[in-house]
Amino acid sequence: MNPDLPLEPEEFLTWMATERGRSENTLLAYRRDVNGYVQWLSKQGSTVLTVSASTLVQFVGSRRASGAAPSSVARQLAAIRMMHRFFAEEGIRADDPTADLDGVKVPAGIPHPLSEAEVLTLLDSVLGDDAVARRDRALIEFLYATGARIGEVVGLSLSDIDVDSGLVRVFGKGSKERIVPFGRAAGEALRQWLAPSGRAAMEPLRWARKGDAEALFLNHRGARLSRQSAWLVVRKYGDACGFGDRLSPHVLRHSCATHLLDHGADLRIVQEMLGHASISTTQVYTKVSQERLWQVYRDSHPRARKGAA
Repeated sequence: MNPDLPLEPEEFLTWMATERGRSENTLLAYRRDVNGYVQWLSKQGSTVLTVSASTLVQFVGSRRASGAAPSSVARQLAAIRMMHRFFAEEGIRADDPTADLDGVKVPAGIPHPLSEAEVLTLLDSVLGDDAVARRDRALIEFLYATGARIGEVVGLSLSDIDVDSGLVRVFGKGSKERIVPFGRAAGEALRQWLAPSGRAAMEPLRWARKGDAEALFLNHRGARLSRQSAWLVVRKYGDACGFGDRLSPHVLRHSCATHLLDHGADLRIVQEMLGHASISTTQVYTKVSQERLWQVYRDSHPRARKGAA
């Protein structure tokens, strides 16, 4: 238990874990947001049980004035709203001071995927046939093929994947399970990784943790590959290709979705594949495809170019 948090916020976080089934990463984010809010209230001589709606308006204003990104303020406010709603429903306090609080508008961003040619360049940059190269090639191919989140991929076990049928069982946000297909290229890269000269060459003489023996992707010590290590693998090859800050595991997810839609995939199928709860989240990729369409048109059509009569 975090000593910085009073009992009531701890009860809320416990409820989020046990009743709502939130993941460890989500709970850590909620804890940071709630902890920052509690500390700010303490400086104002207030608590989660006594804070008023007007004080909450001041809190939002102070976060904006500090230069925090609108998305960060909106995320923290969402956690605070949920906590106060929990307090009201559980009778921990009689009212909900966030009930009439205005939300924080977050400018709609457009994902910036790699082009198909850039993805090929990235994949071609993974050279060698040793165990590490096989793992790295399989990891990048798999991320692009499935559009899965990096946390979902490093959490996979050998029993979750069927290379012969080209299907993987992915556990997304809230432990929601979905079945995702992957193609020939990713399947071949996985076969190479799962061959004796691949994953088996990185297995330790003795497994340090029980779950590591079942992990799909391993690090050089024979433990399950972590999110940060997988991120560094992707960034390593991105830097070699000159992509720099343009590339991350999430950009490969964007690229997968955008290229599927570019080639006529149904929006609902892409939604299911990516594990989006709302179709509106997936629809942002249609805007990317439209932007790309317009760019091709402007660059290619003789009557669309500058100077055309």
